[in-house]
Amino acid sequence: MAAARSALSPVDVPRPGLRERKKTKTREAIRAATYGLIRQQGYAATTVEQIAERAEVSPSTVLRYFPTKEDIVLTDEYDPVMAAELAARPAGEPWSASLRHVLRKALDLGAGEEAELTRLRTRLLAEVPAVRSRMLENMSATSRVLARAIAERTGLDPAGLEVRIVSMSLVGGLMEVSRYWAEHDHEENLAELVDRALDALENGLPALREGHREDQREDHQGCHLGGRREGPRKD
Repeated sequence: MAAARSALSPVDVPRPGLRERKKTKTREAIRAATYGLIRQQGYAATTVEQIAERAEVSPSTVLRYFPTKEDIVLTDEYDPVMAAELAARPAGEPWSASLRHVLRKALDLGAGEEAELTRLRTRLLAEVPAVRSRMLENMSATSRVLARAIAERTGLDPAGLEVRIVSMSLVGGLMEVSRYWAEHDHEENLAELVDRALDALENGLPALREGHREDQREDHQGCHLGGRREGPRKD
């Protein structure tokens, strides 16, 4: 995703100062240069030096903003904004409804990007092992942001096992949504895929639920029949 815009941010957030605006402009220039080069010559052939030249900055500046080339593709400013939006949802709202609300707003925000650029990013995630590996490394940071939002919402310990499992499952699920979408040539509706992912996380796989119920029925029948066999004998 690209840098977060005001659509998800509280309306009373003050306008960034000059220094921060310059940083944002530099990040956007580096990203634009990177995507332009990747379109022209592919990901592997694109170097930090080429990116720096096109963005009109030094290679050290590129690496100061993005420690690796993969980070240019993956890094965005969505995490804290989405966490704040999640924390602002009504306390009595079901957790699944809150998640769907925030993710739909994030998708709407992402729709502001050039559609071809969004597809390019997800295709790189699906096709380039280095990008995918870096994404896996970055997932823990995103998961921690989400865990803190869950903790604020529930009063649970953000470092607790259950909170960590829920937050990492969600982050991993959304990563797989992006890969699946790219692997299927972006033909399916992304919002519908996200809804399917949330359904799976919330309810599990229907086949597994049916299998569990079948096992329960068999166990019940076995206990019933065994009880009959173990009943008192009549002489």
